[in-house]
Amino acid sequence: MSRKKVKVGTIECGSDELFVISGPCVIEEESIMMKTAEKLKEVSERLKVKIIYKSSFQKDNRSSLKYYTGPGLDKGVKLLARIREEFGFPVLTDIHYPDQARAAADAIDVLQIPAYLCMQTDLMVAAAKTGRVINIKHGQFLAPENMKHPVTKCVEAGNDQIILTERGYTFGYNDLIVDPRSFYHMSKLGYPVVFDITHSIRKYGIPSADAKGGAREFLPVLSRAGVAAGVDGVFIETHPEPEKALCDAASQLCVYDLEEFLKPLLELHAIEVKYRNREVIPA
Repeated sequence: MSRKKVKVGTIECGSDELFVISGPCVIEEESIMMKTAEKLKEVSERLKVKIIYKSSFQKDNRSSLKYYTGPGLDKGVKLLARIREEFGFPVLTDIHYPDQARAAADAIDVLQIPAYLCMQTDLMVAAAKTGRVINIKHGQFLAPENMKHPVTKCVEAGNDQIILTERGYTFGYNDLIVDPRSFYHMSKLGYPVVFDITHSIRKYGIPSADAKGGAREFLPVLSRAGVAAGVDGVFIETHPEPEKALCDAASQLCVYDLEEFLKPLLELHAIEVKYRNREVIPA
């Protein structure tokens, strides 16, 4: 089954060109957001890779009331719109409630459905009805083939502009595991598939500011496995100073390391595309 190509700005997601979703986990002060955008622009131009700028105006699943949750919808969306205008990036942010969909869609290219919320019908329908591209993150509790259910809800609500993102399964307690078979199963649903690398290394139950809250040593091997398995894009949260990030400090990649991190992935993707285009896989 061929995958649908989904247009995000000038990016044709699902083509033979690997694309990147990147940016700080949550919207922080303006200087950090702009500094990240500046570096991402440099990386995009030097490596000739298309980037969608991602950051959340709200993180609604923090494990404590003491943790930063973001600037809120109005302020956050305005800053993302400014980044889109100044740097030319399409922008992506997640929504948590149906009433956020329309307001966010006025300035956002891709609305993301968080993994924990991928089965929330009202949220999915509200996002779909905006007409924006919808990035549905794979719930840690769902078999990959069961992502057909949120996909069907989106399509039946009138929107087939869909991207699917893998971010690992719950494995036992407080741990995630990435099963490469999920990339195959989700691709069979007919939409571009993205691998969220940095969220897949988070350690549940440990604050994200704690160095033990993420396992960065696995980023290279997991990223290569996903690209070799044929994903269309990679999702890599980045920050100028990850250890000072207000969310997911233990798993974000330093934005100044992104260029070197991407080089082998782009080379591997080129090989995978050649193999994919000549291979005949039995049904």
